[in-house]
Amino acid sequence: MARNETKYMESVIAIAEELNFTLAAQKVGVSQPVISRNLAELEARLGGRLFDRNRKQVHLNKAGRAYVEKARMALLYGDQAFGAARAAMQDADLILHVGRSPYADPFLSSTLISVQQARFPRMRIELSSQYSFDLAHEVLAGGLDLGIATEPPESPLLTTARIAEAPFYIAMSEEDVLARHASVTLEHLAERCWILFERRLHPTVYDNVMTTTEAKGVAPRRIHHVTAPEEAFPCVAEGSWIAFVVKAGALRIARDGVTVRPLAEDSLSLKTYLVSRSDNQSKAVSALVRSFMSQLESTQVGRQTQVAVPA
Repeated sequence: MARNETKYMESVIAIAEELNFTLAAQKVGVSQPVISRNLAELEARLGGRLFDRNRKQVHLNKAGRAYVEKARMALLYGDQAFGAARAAMQDADLILHVGRSPYADPFLSSTLISVQQARFPRMRIELSSQYSFDLAHEVLAGGLDLGIATEPPESPLLTTARIAEAPFYIAMSEEDVLARHASVTLEHLAERCWILFERRLHPTVYDNVMTTTEAKGVAPRRIHHVTAPEEAFPCVAEGSWIAFVVKAGALRIARDGVTVRPLAEDSLSLKTYLVSRSDNQSKAVSALVRSFMSQLESTQVGRQTQVAVPA
């Protein structure tokens, strides 16, 4: 029987997700010629194509869909075998890989870890940080057991449960006239200079911000993009710019002359979900999730999302 190597499975899954050979190669961490060669070698062994493609488009065909479905499971079982061995070496029964979005409230991941330590001492959690779209892909690929993601992409292969909701915050100089308000509205932001996160970091949330402001007839004088809230600090502290930040960013940027106020706009609230594969049948994961959700309900995290700001 022809050997189905890991490199072939990883390459085909990446191409299926990106539908672009260059982006797929970047995702796998190889060059574009290498990922093309991996696909060509696999198709030669199979005796047929997995993708219908021309110079402009790449589409997964019937054989490709069948291959990707089973390849995901094969990689998942391989990761589980690796994790089981590491767990045994670390005197743990199970190691769970959990990803969190940088937009998610840090309280959520700390609560998950505290629940695990108190109720599942033979379990270990390895925590990583990824943006929501990448996080969802990793859950689907089996690289993560659970994800804490803000506004994750929808997929019939994912199970999601909302665990928190919080407003955007507007960062401003303490001398800004807006600092006199307990909260601000979109109308307050008209004709101001805005600092926003780059769209590639979270396209869904970014587009929602722009669509909502446009619908309300609110436009900025200028827009500047950053990848982290700390990059916005100098401009905001100087006083001529205001920045859109999430709770985690608000906690980091509110210092040395910069303050934050919640944005009173329900349609722009950020919803955070716990994400897992729909076919995840692990009893240990299910037990941890149930305990985590129960703990969140008891602490009423949904009503503790506001960052404390001076009156």
